[in-house]
Amino acid sequence: MFTKGFNRMRQLRLMICLCLFLLSFRPLDSASAQKPEPFDLILKGGTIIDGTGQPGFTGDIAIKNDRIVQISPEIKGTADQTIQCSGLMITPGFIDLHNHSDRQIVSPLTRANMNFITQGCTTIVTGNCGSGPVDTGEYYRQIDVSGSGTNVMHLIPQGSLRDHVMGSGQRKPTPEELNKMKQLAEKAMQDGAWGMSTGLIYVPSSYAETDELIELARVVSRHQGIYASHIRNESTELLAAVNEALKIGQEAKLPVHISHFKSTGQDAWGLVIRAARMIDEARKQGQIVTADQYPYIASSTSLGATLIPAWARAGGDKELIQRLDAPETSQKIISYIKNSIEKRNGGKAIRIARYAPRPDWVGKNLQQIADAEQKSVLDIVLEITRQEGASVVNFGMNEDDVRQIMQIDWVATASDGRAYLPGSDRPHPRNYGTFPRKLGYYAIQEKVIPLEHAVRSASGLPADILGLTDRG
Repeated sequence: MFTKGFNRMRQLRLMICLCLFLLSFRPLDSASAQKPEPFDLILKGGTIIDGTGQPGFTGDIAIKNDRIVQISPEIKGTADQTIQCSGLMITPGFIDLHNHSDRQIVSPLTRANMNFITQGCTTIVTGNCGSGPVDTGEYYRQIDVSGSGTNVMHLIPQGSLRDHVMGSGQRKPTPEELNKMKQLAEKAMQDGAWGMSTGLIYVPSSYAETDELIELARVVSRHQGIYASHIRNESTELLAAVNEALKIGQEAKLPVHISHFKSTGQDAWGLVIRAARMIDEARKQGQIVTADQYPYIASSTSLGATLIPAWARAGGDKELIQRLDAPETSQKIISYIKNSIEKRNGGKAIRIARYAPRPDWVGKNLQQIADAEQKSVLDIVLEITRQEGASVVNFGMNEDDVRQIMQIDWVATASDGRAYLPGSDRPHPRNYGTFPRKLGYYAIQEKVIPLEHAVRSASGLPADILGLTDRG
């Protein structure tokens, strides 16, 4: 999970410290704090980095009944267990604002969510990019029945909500359909959703026009929720996409959060810095706007969402293939795919992460596969598309952009990953290493940001974004 050059002991020490400060803080009153207490656990002499961004300090932490009850330079009293933490860092449990474990967190195989627990995460937010369970109450019930390795907070997934009411067609909702979506959003907020997400490059989320999103966001606003968006474009149209998100927040009067804030594609490098200035200006005018970022130069999604236009994907895989076979649409789709391939270094920038029909292609880029199969990259893309698609990793970001964005005090750390079991896939490393990379590589080794800033971006800041008061 760490960059080469970190020895194993340093990795172990850092990961131990990430898993120590996992609980909420409930201070004792002054009278009881003066008396020795039979605590469950005392962490002694660690460097406490508390998630506020302030410098770390040496001290002790006492835990009782699954709560942090005292933080002090020295805690007097006994405990069932005492851990000597000298030379270690103690931080709050991390909050992953952008997680896709919606199915995995209710699966017996992956509900332990170990690849996030081992990163120091104790809370994940699901329902991102407009996709996930629509019935929030039932989703929480399923989690509660079997338990999960992390706490779970859910967002209303606008794309799944739209699909539930009106299918995946590219059209406006009728007044009755819009009203039905608003009713379901109202119920989700009453059942404990923390806001609404959109995935405006995905079908059918992308078919919603701005006014439709504002109407749904107004429902969320009445319940003090947030609007989290995978915005409509993360490439050359980034500024317009950010402006749309800001407009939704302004019209609906609710906080806006930009998911995995970046600009992808060499022709868009640097635009994310300009977008950050736009957000800074909105914040100066009093609007609540934040973002999150995973600390890598590669993104990951489906091959279709990466290379095929949204209009061609309307209705699902079957209708996409019909459009590929139809003379009136096939050439338009193929022309778009060719242009998309060219923008991604002829296919060299796209690596297969998961593709069941050909596991030997996993881990290779499209150009390598085409060369081995003695076909064109376009042929490989069309073959995969006709076999229901693949997950890919797309190397499209600029390292300087990534470093500049992580220095901004309103940008949180989030994985955009999901619970995984090791297997034949070659998933994006963010699933296993987002939080250690931010601390170990960018803060400690590269010194791009102070360690306190890195910890806050994963704890106190996401707690503030979500409105959590007893953790982070």
